Amino acid sequence: MRLEAITWERLTEALAERVLETGAADGSPWLRVAVDGAPAARPGEPAAALAEALRVHGRSVAVVGTGGFLRPASLRYEYGREDPETYYGGWFDTGALWREVFGPLEPGGSGRILPDLWDPATDRATRSPRSELPPGGVLVLHGPLLLGHWFPFDLTVHLRLSPGALLRRTDENERWTLPAFERYEAEVDPAGAADVVVRADDPRHPAWGGLGARRG
Repeated sequence: MRLEAITWERLTEALAERVLETGAADGSPWLRVAVDGAPAARPGEPAAALAEALRVHGRSVAVVGTGGFLRPASLRYEYGREDPETYYGGWFDTGALWREVFGPLEPGGSGRILPDLWDPATDRATRSPRSELPPGGVLVLHGPLLLGHWFPFDLTVHLRLSPGALLRRTDENERWTLPAFERYEAEVDPAGAADVVVRADDPRHPAWGGLGARRG
C-alpha cells in the first residue's frame, strides 16, 4: 500500500467528511465507526478528535472505548495475568458490545446504548446510565483488536504500527501482549481489512493510504 504524509488535523477532517457522506450499509439511521489500534497507537485520541469534528458539523456522537467492556478479572486472569492468548480472545466482552452497543443501533433499534459496562479498577459493573444517540448520530468505537468480529461498522480506521514501533511504544509491563498483536496481523490482516489505514510509527508524522471508494 502506498502511503503519503498527512497531519492529524487533515486526517480528522477527511474522515469527518467521509462520515458525513456515508450511509449505513444495513439501512440503520445510525453510523458506526471503528478506530482500531493497539494501546501504543492511542486510538482514543483520533477517535475523540473525529467526534469533535463531527459535532462541529452538527452530528450527535457517542464515543465508546473497549476498555469499558472488559470481562471480569476472574475470566481475564484465568490462565495468569500475562497470557497473550487470553488477551487476544478473552479480555474484551464482545458479546456485551453486540448487546449493549451495536444492538440498539440496528435498524429499528432504540438508540439507547451503554457507554461502558465494567470498571477494571474495581472489577465491578459501572452501572452507568444508558445514553440515547438520536437518529443520524454516529458511534465511534475505539480500542485494540476491533476487526474480525463481524461488527457492523460503516467505516473502519486502523492505526498501524510496525513491529519495531509497537515494541518501542508499548510500556515494558505491557509487552506480554505483543504476541496477541502478531496473531491479529496473521489472522485478521487489519491493514487489509480496514477502509482507512494510518501509519502511526511516529505520532508526530502520520501517513495514510487515502479514503478509497465510498460505501453506502
